[in-house]
Amino acid sequence: MSGRRPGAGFPKAALLVAFLAGCGSGNKERPLDSYTAEEIFKKGELELETGRRKKDALVYFQEVERLYPYTEFAKRALIMQAYTHHQAKEYPEARDAAQRFLDFYPGDEDAPYALYLMALSYYDQIDDVGRDQGITFQALQGMRDVIETYPDSEYARSAILKFDLAFDQLAAKEMEVGRYYLKRRHYAAAINRFRVVVADFQTTTHTAEALHRLVECYLALGLTDEAQTAAAILGYNYQSSPFYDDSFRLLKGKGLSPEAKGEGWLRTIYRQMVKGEWL
Repeated sequence: MSGRRPGAGFPKAALLVAFLAGCGSGNKERPLDSYTAEEIFKKGELELETGRRKKDALVYFQEVERLYPYTEFAKRALIMQAYTHHQAKEYPEARDAAQRFLDFYPGDEDAPYALYLMALSYYDQIDDVGRDQGITFQALQGMRDVIETYPDSEYARSAILKFDLAFDQLAAKEMEVGRYYLKRRHYAAAINRFRVVVADFQTTTHTAEALHRLVECYLALGLTDEAQTAAAILGYNYQSSPFYDDSFRLLKGKGLSPEAKGEGWLRTIYRQMVKGEWL
């Protein structure tokens, strides 16, 4: 896109001179098909920059593609359609336009941006942790595609950050459900949720609490080996966490201490996280 990405700013003064002055009071607007591809494209840019409704710019970008197919401006207009749909929060439409761009111009310099825009259209739909997280999974996959397909692009760096945030979101959802079961003393169901966080989301901010909640659940069930092992992992990785202090007090109150015991799934996690034994 001539070195400029959508949203990077548009040449307001030049566009105003070219179009507003040219269409002064009393002059009837010419039909769009009487303009060149560049002129229609710039009308779309002007509308996107100054108009009240961003999606009004779509008319111009779509007309460029219709009237002047297979031209450089048609290509640029297509990526701008994706961008404009995204700005208007029309996320499925943004993905459709971005996918069409990738289908038609897979080797173009803006292909990384089109792929990133597809992932972003999922990411920007992520709701709070109390809602279904299907969109979060799609955002994760989309960001992963950007990172793996264009690792050296500027969009890969942004995708890595957003991938981590979305990953944390999924862990937060598991924690929310686990706390719900724990509060109602459905310990087995709660353990299943906290286990997912410890086993699959170890790099998130929720692991320390998940280990502590496992200590609570296992002690409530009388499974002391598992409780002690969870606390041992917590102490090794998060000894400064208030969750470790809480777990230590719970164990001490029952005459126990953090210690890797038994041969359950937590002992495997202990060997991996503490001993570095992955085989």
